[in-house]
Amino acid sequence: MSLVSEKSLIGLEGKVALVTGGGAGIGLAIAEILAKAGMRLAVAEIDPARAGEARARLKSLGCDCLVVEADVRNADDVKRLISEVETAFGSLDVLVNNVGDYLGFKNEFVESDESQWDALYAVNLLHMFHVTKAAIPLIRKGGKGGSIINVSTVEAFRGIPLTVVYSAFKAAITGFTQSLAVELGQHGIRVNAIAPETTNTAQIVATSRVPPENRAHLERWFPIGRFGEGADSAGAALYLASDVLSGWVTGQTVVVDGGALTAGAWMRMIDDKWTHLPVIASDGYTPRT
Repeated sequence: MSLVSEKSLIGLEGKVALVTGGGAGIGLAIAEILAKAGMRLAVAEIDPARAGEARARLKSLGCDCLVVEADVRNADDVKRLISEVETAFGSLDVLVNNVGDYLGFKNEFVESDESQWDALYAVNLLHMFHVTKAAIPLIRKGGKGGSIINVSTVEAFRGIPLTVVYSAFKAAITGFTQSLAVELGQHGIRVNAIAPETTNTAQIVATSRVPPENRAHLERWFPIGRFGEGADSAGAALYLASDVLSGWVTGQTVVVDGGALTAGAWMRMIDDKWTHLPVIASDGYTPRT
């Protein structure tokens, strides 16, 4: 059974989706799977080269698409983006707030500064406020419900040193998602989130960073033994976009992490025994100094 041949079972054919940061990585994977489900796609992308690549890939799938070069941290760009979506399609059914990044900031909180906080706020939370507020009237205009999907991270649900402020903004997405779900339920609009673990993307190339001699250990680092791929989060987005598949699901976060959060500190060692204590010599991934 192929996705293309079973579009009617998913119920998304002909509907309109907007994916922010859809030029690469998880965003592009989400845009592609929604296109394969028969949706018309609008993509917002800040990088011109990635915008061009997204346009070409979506058109190769036969998708009716609009790719807009825009910085969704900027309110004026967001206003222009939503205006172009309305002009092109007249409505909006699914919004995917995908943009987010830790911006390379890795330092102890006491060494961070307000410029870092502002930059992290803009790319991980403020843009979500701008885009969602601008998109809600267009979603409601259709009068047929809708789905808003916020891409967060597993780091919203556990402590992570050296990226404290990034994690704080991602945790805020949980509250935003839950509260907005309650507020918009009266209009039939569902609001959910996706929280990926480390995923191979344009920003984070995880697997190839592991030295070849240590890659066999990958199967022990996660219960499902690998790093994530864009397609993993894309599948979760397809589920949450579809009223047929998730029509009574709202205010929830789908954790896409290969079981890492559930496992906690527990890992399987080389001899297949289990430990929840650190392996002192080396974990095969983190550089030692």
